[in-house]
Amino acid sequence: MELTTWLNELLSDNLIFTPQTLGYYWEGLVTTTQLVFLSLLAGLVLAVPLAIGRSSGRRWISLPIYAYTYVFRGTPLLIQLYLIYYGVVFFDGIQETFLWPMLREAFYPALIAFTLNTAAYTTEIFRGAIKATPRGEIEAARAYGMSQALMMRRIILPSAFRRALPAYGNEVIFMLHASAIASVVTLMDLTGAARFVYARYYAPFEAFLFVAAIYLCLTFAILYFFRFLEKRLLAHLKPA
Repeated sequence: MELTTWLNELLSDNLIFTPQTLGYYWEGLVTTTQLVFLSLLAGLVLAVPLAIGRSSGRRWISLPIYAYTYVFRGTPLLIQLYLIYYGVVFFDGIQETFLWPMLREAFYPALIAFTLNTAAYTTEIFRGAIKATPRGEIEAARAYGMSQALMMRRIILPSAFRRALPAYGNEVIFMLHASAIASVVTLMDLTGAARFVYARYYAPFEAFLFVAAIYLCLTFAILYFFRFLEKRLLAHLKPA
């Protein structure tokens, strides 16, 4: 009886689930989704050629890429975000260029930091998948007279993508969870919306538990999507 009374009082007196606060949460959800999706897309585009170069036998190609991945995987994402967000103003003449209207907004420095970070991790994921290509597939492609570029496009990359899919799914979930730090640079993402509602209504449990539930739903959606892809792309590896 006391529990029912407490729930009724919570629902009747709670002000954090009004249309106004739900609008804040929706704005944060849109911002988080855009930030994670765009950073993953740009990072994937960067990671494919970088992984090819990273697996190259030419050290003058692979070593600079290794240095980039080592730095961005070896330092916290929060530090990278701070350096890009606060350090961009120290470049001489940047405020007079066409880039300044974008860089002075919190979204684009966060997008750059997240893109460079996920590109470093994805590069190493794809590099390992490329190195794990069975020798027989490469020899068969050479026997057909394929060039190195054609073999990379038709044989190695599709095979490597299938092998890298489980690890890349974990990277996508990691980036979703890591996006919560974007609020420290005044970006109104999901966590930023929860902090705003908490500061306004002094309701930390309701605000952050609601956002945690949203992150949980997004995580399960990503897991389901990648499991679906794995079933479709790796179906030939399952026993009959």
